Amino acid sequence: MFQLYFTALKSIWIKEINRFMRIWVQTLVPPVITMTLYFIIFGNLIGARVGQMHGFDYMQFIVPGLIMMSVITNAYSNVASSFYSTKFQRNIEELLVAPVPTHIIIWGYVGGGVSRAVVIGALVTIVSLFFVPLQIYSWSMVIITLLLTSIVFSLAGLLNAVFARTFDDISLIPTFVLTPLTYLGGVFYSITLLPEFWQIVSKINPIVYMVSGFRYGFLGINDVPFSLSVGILLIFVAMLYGINWRLIEKGQGLRS
Repeated sequence: MFQLYFTALKSIWIKEINRFMRIWVQTLVPPVITMTLYFIIFGNLIGARVGQMHGFDYMQFIVPGLIMMSVITNAYSNVASSFYSTKFQRNIEELLVAPVPTHIIIWGYVGGGVSRAVVIGALVTIVSLFFVPLQIYSWSMVIITLLLTSIVFSLAGLLNAVFARTFDDISLIPTFVLTPLTYLGGVFYSITLLPEFWQIVSKINPIVYMVSGFRYGFLGINDVPFSLSVGILLIFVAMLYGINWRLIEKGQGLRS
């Protein structure tokens, strides 16, 4: 039985990886180009006027945030588009009738989202080396935050795909929710620069904890304690996983 489940998980995971690698010009190149423009505009041009932030050049300060931005966007979009396409083409019915637990289906798609996020994160990190030297305060903290954030937004993308009825539905959340939360999540600034009231408001934004934890892994500075960042991420993983499992078990939006 274990071998059966492992084979199913591996099959879904490999299918998801092949999917985004097959069209790498659409899935891997655009995020790298976008982040390069951010490095040039915000890092070189604007950064020269900003100066230092928390003892680091502005370019060094924003690099972890920009990497995290690309990870969030790609983990989410990969699972949302892939799972919805499976629904749209009626391939999901094959998974539902197969002797495969819902857990395997979820982790298969999440694995694909995490894989794409990690690849994009690595590519953006390589690009950043052309602008700033690589500085890692703690590899373990970088990896923990990267993986947990990728899992959170892969699960969020899966949830979006479960409810989506048209292709337009999977673009609404990234446009009207993810983008504003990311830009207000401390990618380009430290929330400690804000007035006290807005610091409190900012801490409602979960992306603040992800960016802060990732930046701590790179530079050793943070806006919130690293343990709190990890705790928030684990809560979101558990919550989103439970919701997805329940909805897929019920066939919500999957069975016609």
